[in-house]
Formats: sequence, structure tokens, C-alpha cells
Amino acid sequence: MEEQVQTRPVSRSPWAWIPTLYFAEGLPYVVVMTVSVIMYKRFGISNTDIALYTSWLYLPWVIKPLWSPFVDIFSRKRTWIIVTQLLIGGALAAAAAAIPLPLFFQITLAIFWLMAFASATHDIAADGFYLLGLPEHHQSAFVGVRNTFYRLAMIAGQGAIVVLAGSIEDWSGGNVALAWSSAFAVLASLFPLFAFYHKFFLPVPESDRPALDRSSGGVLKEFFQTFTLFFGKKDIGFIVAFLLFYRFAEAQLVKLVPPFLLDVREKGGLGLSTSEVGIVYGTVGIIALTLGGLVGGYVVSRGGLKRWLWIMVLAIHLPDAVFVYLSQAQPTDFVLITSAVAVEQFGYGFGFTAYVLFMMMISQGEHRTAHYAICTGFMALGMMLPGMFSGFIQESLGYKGFFLWILASTIPGFIVAALVKIEPGFGRHR
Repeated sequence: MEEQVQTRPVSRSPWAWIPTLYFAEGLPYVVVMTVSVIMYKRFGISNTDIALYTSWLYLPWVIKPLWSPFVDIFSRKRTWIIVTQLLIGGALAAAAAAIPLPLFFQITLAIFWLMAFASATHDIAADGFYLLGLPEHHQSAFVGVRNTFYRLAMIAGQGAIVVLAGSIEDWSGGNVALAWSSAFAVLASLFPLFAFYHKFFLPVPESDRPALDRSSGGVLKEFFQTFTLFFGKKDIGFIVAFLLFYRFAEAQLVKLVPPFLLDVREKGGLGLSTSEVGIVYGTVGIIALTLGGLVGGYVVSRGGLKRWLWIMVLAIHLPDAVFVYLSQAQPTDFVLITSAVAVEQFGYGFGFTAYVLFMMMISQGEHRTAHYAICTGFMALGMMLPGMFSGFIQESLGYKGFFLWILASTIPGFIVAALVKIEPGFGRHR
């Protein structure tokens, strides 16, 4: 899968490629993880099936560390980026074509599975290319830029595309298949453009070459060594428990919030339209999530993670109680519903900062990048497993009982936070 590239390094302004690269990285993830949930709910798929089968789509991100060395071995990261963007575009087009078919649920799940693997591979290549395509003194400066455009992709996918599907649904008199097929066709049209643009505007760093040219045996040896060193860390059991259970409640909640917002009031939901969910959860919610993360990063930079850990533990868990209120009262005030979701999402963004910084702390050392990748695998596993049974619990308990269960599910998060040790001063800007 080699492409012909210039042998002489070609540099580009970071502004010419980082925003588009990370926007393209965020879109397929949010489509697979969140947009698919909303779409399946609009087609009347049960919450049990939605939660179970869409949670399996986390698997490519769970096992991403296992095949990341092969991205290095077999081709340039630049080539992987362009090829996977074309594959993602093809998968989205296939999903658009499959949505009107009788077996659309099974077919689109298979397509999303393949798209998830392409997306996870794109993540590996893009994040590695970021380190190669930027001078070291620019890398930290553009972290905020890449994160911002990743979040904008979430707003575009979870917000704008969902609103578009809802608008087409309303315009067509309730034709759900036409609405979502059209929305996916719009998404599909973007990725050939991304690939074409990046073909010409990504830099061509001399260091971006297949590891096969150096020593694939050496790369694989180092790969296995990184796992040995990671699992040899002191208190590794507590570390893994934190990675798996800190978000135990949120992993279940995130799968059922869109169905709860969409379900009719007779079934315990709030009866919002597709477009309203795109505004509440996909736009205002994501903005609140982003602001929470920004505030979290700022306060830790001033006081350190150890000082702020328990405040962040409270912030990520206690706001889940807003859904207890929403399920019990079933308010009709759109502003009130939006505000409640924004409070929960802000708390999630604020509290999730502790999780990210914890991964950074335990990844310090010679194999920092590889160990961080292993952490992200456990992070995805911690979202995948609880999410799989969350739909069954909700359908067994109803929404009122489910959100009370979510409050009980926050207890493991408090326990694992008490077990881990935080380095004094870590995260504080010196």
C-alpha cells in the first residue's frame, strides 16, 4: 500500500493539516459510538440490543495497542492516513446504501465494525504522524488545537448530522430510512475530500518510513518488552482497576441517555425529537463537556492532580443524579432538560481530566507512547463491558430504576480512586 512520496522532506504549516486531520479523526468515532445509537433508536431497536451490539464496536479501540506496531512496520503513517480515510468514506457510503434494506441492522453493524477498525488504525497513524510532522517545540503548542478540532468533529457528528437527520425526517413526513441514509451520504462525501486534501497538504517528514526498512524483529521485540514493563509496574492491579472502573457508571449511562431522551413519555422517556436530541446532547452537551475539560486542565495546572483528584471524582459521579430527577419528573421544559444535561456533561468533562492525567502519570518513562496506548485500550474496555449489559438493566428496571442503579454504580469509581497513589505535584505547571 505504498504511495510515491518525495524523498526530500517537505514541511507544511501545522495550521494547514492539524485541524483537518483531527476533525477527520473524530468524526468516525462519534458516528460509531453515539450517532449509531440514536439512529438505531429511531428505527425502534430495543435498548438491550442497542447497548449490547454497539458496545462491541469499542473492541477495535480496546485492542488497538496490539496492532499499532504493524502500522509502523508495513507502511508510512502518511499512507495509512490517506488509505483509511478512503476506507471510512467507503464504509459510510455503504451504510447509507444499506439503511433502507430489510436486514439493515445486521448489515450496518458489520459496516460499523469495519469502519471502527479503519478509524482506530487512522488514530494510530495520525497520532504517530503528529509527532513526526511537527518539530518538537511545536508539539505541545498544538495539543490544544488538535483537541479542539476533535471536539468540533463530535459536535458536527453528534450535533449537526443528527439535527440534519431529524430535519429530513420531519420534512419527509417521518421517513426515518431516508433521513439517516441522507445523513450518512453527507458524511461519506467528506472523506474522499479529506483524503485528497491530505494527499497534498500533509508534510512529508523524512522520518516517516516503514519500520520494515529498519528491523521488524527489533520492533516486535520492543513491542513485547513494553507490555512486560507495563504489567511489571508497582501496584499494577490497582492501576488496572482504576482504568476499568473509574467510569463504570458513565459507561452505562452514555449508552442510554440518547434512548431516554428519544423514548416517548409513556415508556418513561422525555419524548424529544431527533433534532432536539442533536441540540441537547450533541451540541450543548458537547460544548459543556469541552468546557469541563478545559476548566479541569486549568485547575490541575495550578494545584496538581493530587490536590484535585477527589473533587474530580465527585464531579464525574454526582451530576449523574440529574437523570434521576429527569426520569422521575419527566419535565417538558426544553431549557430545563438542556441545562440538566449540560450540568452532567460539564461534570463528566471536569472529572475525566483526572483519568487522562492518571494515564499520563503512569505512562512516564522510556516507553511512554506505548504505555499510554495500553492505557487507552483499558479505557475502551472499561467503556465496552459495562455498556454491553446496560440496555438489559434499563429494560428490566425501567428508566427510573435504571438511573438509581447508575447512582449505585458510581461506588466502584470512589473505591478505585481511594486505592491509587498520585505523585505529589504531578500535573502542576512549574
